[in-house]
Amino acid sequence: MASIRHFPATHPLPDWRNFGVILRVLLGVNLLAVLASLIDARDLADWSLRFVAAASFVEPLLLLTLGVLAALRDLLWRLPLRQGQALVLLLVAVLAAAMLSYGRGFGGLAIGSVWAGMLLAVGAAALLLHYFALRARALTPAQGEARLAALNARIRPHFLFNALNAVLSLIRSRPQVAEEALESLADLFRAAMRDPSEQISLADEIELAQQYLALEALRLGERLRVVWQIAAVPLAMPIPPLMLQPLLENAVRHGIEMLTEGGEITVSIFRRGDELHIEILNPVAPCAGSGGGHHIALSNIRERLALYYDLEARLESQEDQQHYRTHIVLPCRHP
Repeated sequence: MASIRHFPATHPLPDWRNFGVILRVLLGVNLLAVLASLIDARDLADWSLRFVAAASFVEPLLLLTLGVLAALRDLLWRLPLRQGQALVLLLVAVLAAAMLSYGRGFGGLAIGSVWAGMLLAVGAAALLLHYFALRARALTPAQGEARLAALNARIRPHFLFNALNAVLSLIRSRPQVAEEALESLADLFRAAMRDPSEQISLADEIELAQQYLALEALRLGERLRVVWQIAAVPLAMPIPPLMLQPLLENAVRHGIEMLTEGGEITVSIFRRGDELHIEILNPVAPCAGSGGGHHIALSNIRERLALYYDLEARLESQEDQQHYRTHIVLPCRHP
C-alpha cells in the first residue's frame, strides 16, 4: 500500500504534477522576475515595461518546462537524487537555449542575451530545487508529529469505555451479538495500531467506519440512524487511514448524544471529475453553540491531508442552526 514517504511533501525531488508544487514554482519564478526587473528599472513605468518584457519570455518557458518535467516525473524519481536534479537543470538549460535562440532568429536578442538568459533560467531552477530539497528535509520530523496527531484523533477512551459496557450488557442476553461486537472492536483497534503513514483502500475505510457505527448503535439504539450514500467510486483507491472514524465519532458525540430523540447521520461519498468527495452531515442541538469539539480531529486530519496531498486535498466544515457538515475532497489516485 502507498506510503506518505512517496508523496510530494516528503520527496526531495518535487512532484511536478502536484498543484501545490506547480503553484510554488509559478510564484517563485515570477517573484524572481519581478525582483530582477525592479533592480534594473529606472522608475516605476520602466519597471512595468521591463517586467512585461521578461514575462513574455519567462511564462512560456516556465509552462513548457513544467509540462516536460511532469511527463518525466516517474523517470526523475527513479534516478538518484543528484542525477535527477542535474537532469532537471540540463532540461531547463536546453529549453531556455532553444527558446532564446528562437527569439534571436527574429532579431530581438543578442548572443550575450542568450547566454545570460540561460544562466538566469538555470540559476532560478537551482534555487527552486534547493528550496524543495530543504522543504522535504524539514517535513521529515512531521511524519512523527502526524503519527502523534493521528493517535489523538483516533478512538478516544470514552468510546472504548462505552463500547465495552455495551458489550457486557449483551453477553448473557445476546452472546452472538456481543461476540460480533468484540470482533468489530478488535478490528478498530487493529486499524488504530497501523502505521498512519501507510494508506488503506477506500473500501476498508468504509468498512471500519461502519463497524464503529454498529458499536455505537449497541449503546444508542434507535437514537442513532445512519444513511450511506455511496455512488460509483473507486473503492480500491488508497486514502489515509482513519479519516472517517474520528469525524463520525464527532458526529455521534457532539450531535446524536446531545439530542434526546437522537438523529440521522448522512455519509455521502461520490466522485466529481478527478476528485473524491466525502460529506458527513449530522444534526446539532439548538443550544450547542459552535462545534468546538470538532476542531481537534479536524486539525489533525487537515495536517495529515497536507502531508499526503499538499494543496490537492482540503477539508471544510460548516455549521448552521440544525446541522454540522464536514466535507473532504481528495484527488483520485489509482493504487
